[in-house]
Amino acid sequence: MSTDIKNVAVIGAGTMGAGIAQVAAQSGYQVVLFDLEKGKAAEAKATIAARLGKSVAKGKISQEQKETLLEAMFCSETLADVAEADLVIEAIVENLEIKQSLFRQLEDLCKPSVILATNTSSISVTSIASALARPERCIGLHFFNPAPLMKLVEVVRGIASATDIVETGKSWVESCGKHAVITRSLPGFIVNRVARPFYAEGLRALECGVAEVQDIDTIMTQAGQFNMGPFELMDLIGHDVNYAVTKSVFDAYYQDKRFLPSLVQKELVEAGFLGRKSGRGFYDYSADATKPEVNIAPSCSVNVDWTLSLSGDWSQAPTFAKWVGLPITNTQSTQPCLEVNGVRVMPTQCETASQLSYQLEQPVVLVDYCQDYGSSDVIAIAPAIQNTEEQTKAVIGYFQAKGKRVIVLDDYPGLIAWRTWMMLINEALDLVNQKGASLADVDVAMKSGVNYPFGPIEQGQSLGWSRVLQSIENLQAFYCEERYRPSPLLRRFALQSQRGEK
Repeated sequence: MSTDIKNVAVIGAGTMGAGIAQVAAQSGYQVVLFDLEKGKAAEAKATIAARLGKSVAKGKISQEQKETLLEAMFCSETLADVAEADLVIEAIVENLEIKQSLFRQLEDLCKPSVILATNTSSISVTSIASALARPERCIGLHFFNPAPLMKLVEVVRGIASATDIVETGKSWVESCGKHAVITRSLPGFIVNRVARPFYAEGLRALECGVAEVQDIDTIMTQAGQFNMGPFELMDLIGHDVNYAVTKSVFDAYYQDKRFLPSLVQKELVEAGFLGRKSGRGFYDYSADATKPEVNIAPSCSVNVDWTLSLSGDWSQAPTFAKWVGLPITNTQSTQPCLEVNGVRVMPTQCETASQLSYQLEQPVVLVDYCQDYGSSDVIAIAPAIQNTEEQTKAVIGYFQAKGKRVIVLDDYPGLIAWRTWMMLINEALDLVNQKGASLADVDVAMKSGVNYPFGPIEQGQSLGWSRVLQSIENLQAFYCEERYRPSPLLRRFALQSQRGEK
């Protein structure tokens, strides 16, 4: 337990409030669960009791632990019952005026030493605290749903939040067995900001006709090793929620094109196709629906006596070189290349295959990023428009002979997985550059908050800062859009890496 906090009050007995109350009670704190609606807090406690009963039946907790937890939780419909709390966590409707009104009441009611915390996911903590006489005692404690299971809590500091209050909040979160990360009260905090490109780049690829929904999801899960693809995840979250968060961040950053919402997603919201909860989103969830099949390239019957060579620097994709299993020749060349019957097969760096084919005066096929080319059963490629059908088929046939299902994409800069990672890394660095969070906390947040296979900072270090910068600059040159501008911190890291500095 946190030595400075013994009694916790949670305002709002909805899903999030009840979950936070359960977390606090099972961590040894005395908890008041308040809701103005008659019987709602008691109903939430009954739901918690039923959930704990299932855990007892499965042997995860004892009956005694269940009873101790429930005894620590007092339900109330009278706000005065929270007066002795050391920490009050608000989990009510996302409305600034309503939250400010509640916090003014709490400041008058509670003892001067109380910490007032909001679980808001989208409203500025600074704005909420501005209504208080002592704004330094207000912080954000942003839990993720379901609170008892999700490990991450973002500890949000407003402009007036006192350092010792922020640290106390962090210690309390850690005493509850959670991963606590400190973030400045910028739009989206860490997770909801850094994650925007995961959805945005998938949506843009769909809008541009690069691939179908199921193809993009498969590339991101099989090749990228994410637990879910962007469209599966948006369907799970709900398009009303996901679109609203994107629009909120977009508006809060004065319509910065980096956070531009998608018209495709807007149309789903307007149609009421909200995802799983409505029975239809990008996928159909009706009882008789079948999931669409991935568009795998048909078998290419080509001569198995390929002429092959592997050359260049494959540090961008070392598992590809290992999987191919050929000796690397011409190591002086920095440009990685697998040559298959005269076709240059290269990993994407956000130039198109057609651009490269024009420059190199040779047929080109680009390969999308894969975390482990040896273990992934799919590989995504994009052929140059200059290629003959036979040239592209030779590459497809080679990959098929090595056991891969091949997804052929339109010739699109950065393809799917590589481009998404580039934008995630760039966005993470831009947040750090704005003093929104530390490098370490960004990685913790993205791995424990949304289950990314790697943090964007460690991924950037692994792939190489100069390579990431070159990819972002290639995207910006291709589109001439502010959306793809490199973060100043990325430029700095790339320069340091070129000089051999850390």
